[in-house]
Amino acid sequence: MLGLGFATLQPVNGTAAMTTADVGGVIVAGLLFDAGVQQSPVLLQVGPDGSKARHIRNPISLHDVFFRVGGAGVGRTLVNLEVNSSDTIIDHTWIWRADHGSGVGWSSNTSANGLIVNGENVTVYGLFVEHHQQFQVLWNGNHGRTYFYQSEIPYDPPDQASYTSTPGTNGWASYKVSGDVTSHEAWGLGIYSVFLRPRVVLTRAIEVPNTPGVKFHHMITVALGDYGEISHVINETGEATSIHPRVTPKVALYP
Repeated sequence: MLGLGFATLQPVNGTAAMTTADVGGVIVAGLLFDAGVQQSPVLLQVGPDGSKARHIRNPISLHDVFFRVGGAGVGRTLVNLEVNSSDTIIDHTWIWRADHGSGVGWSSNTSANGLIVNGENVTVYGLFVEHHQQFQVLWNGNHGRTYFYQSEIPYDPPDQASYTSTPGTNGWASYKVSGDVTSHEAWGLGIYSVFLRPRVVLTRAIEVPNTPGVKFHHMITVALGDYGEISHVINETGEATSIHPRVTPKVALYP
């Protein structure tokens, strides 16, 4: 499926905009997925739930595929991109919950997650995920790889109570690797906060299981604007961001 001039797909009845079978060789490129007014469970689903086939010799690939929730009008979805098929390659994606434009507000353009990966051996080059209301990225499959990640967490939580994932944990980590994952690696991650209201913070930018097979390289956090902080870069490692003076914590390698 190739869109010319970034053809836009928008669901109108609360369904997915596109789903694929769990088959090798699928290519999706040059498309914008725009959330509709009626909430969708997902905008693009690669492989159905429970996909088990392997596609090592004939991988699935997504190229220049973008997502928008709000900005042109009210849009709502639970998940933007869900990858259930193993051996999928993602080559440049921007998954955006709008922070400006039309139909924008904490309860207007709603989106829990930008990307959820359930398949194994999924590789992403150039991953941009911004402003979703829970985990920007939730990685459940093993042997995942990410090469460059840029993320702004949501600007607009109205208060800390609205932005608390579990008791004692403020907000949702931008990049979350699930606790039962044993192999994952990522390089070059930048995660930023621009909180619009005071007394809202994020406990950690990246949250991963402490296991030797999960490795992260070259991470930075930055607090922009006038409020809040990111308290740790990855798990409990890395100091808090600061605004006055500006402190941009960096972690070269974890663990």
